[in-house]
Amino acid sequence: MLEENYITASCTITEGMVRKNNVKVFENNDADPAAFLLSVYRYFQLNYPKYYKMDNLSKLGWLASEILLRDNFSKERYKPEEIGVILMNANSSLDNDLKYFETTKVIASPSLFVYTLPNIVIGEICIRNNFKGEQAFFVTEYFDAGFVEQYVSNLLNNNLIRACVCGWADVLEQEYKTVLFLVEKKKEKQSVLFSAEGMAHIFGKS
Repeated sequence: MLEENYITASCTITEGMVRKNNVKVFENNDADPAAFLLSVYRYFQLNYPKYYKMDNLSKLGWLASEILLRDNFSKERYKPEEIGVILMNANSSLDNDLKYFETTKVIASPSLFVYTLPNIVIGEICIRNNFKGEQAFFVTEYFDAGFVEQYVSNLLNNNLIRACVCGWADVLEQEYKTVLFLVEKKKEKQSVLFSAEGMAHIFGKS
């Protein structure tokens, strides 16, 4: 018998808006991506000096994870190795790659080079939260909810992890979108069944 897992929280950031569990919690339509992300950081009164060194992809995913996990998630329920992070996007680290390439015409920037891999965003989330479970980043043309469900469910049902942050985080120049899901084996009052259809529904509404 297949075990049931649950989406206990979700967070979407795109087009100048932040949603937590499908409810708008912040909006700023008058800013480019970098300025918008900074406005989110300040609005939620986050305090993490390393944020300012991140590329836009890492800022986007990191901010979404902070909002996703606040209020309704207790890390103390789990060991660090019981929490995983599984993400995907369409453009890899291209947004930062282009910026780094421009610097190579003069003097290559080590601070930009550090972020020329898409999975660095996972590292930023895990360092912040001390997550040490399964980590993977996939590059796909579109958000493949079926693949995410299969991959994460396999990890949970085989007790390789007990909770997972998963979803989509993508940035390219002026376009940005992240939709993250917190998936756990326990059912909460506001949780919904973890399924490809459920994730696709939330992703499509953003």
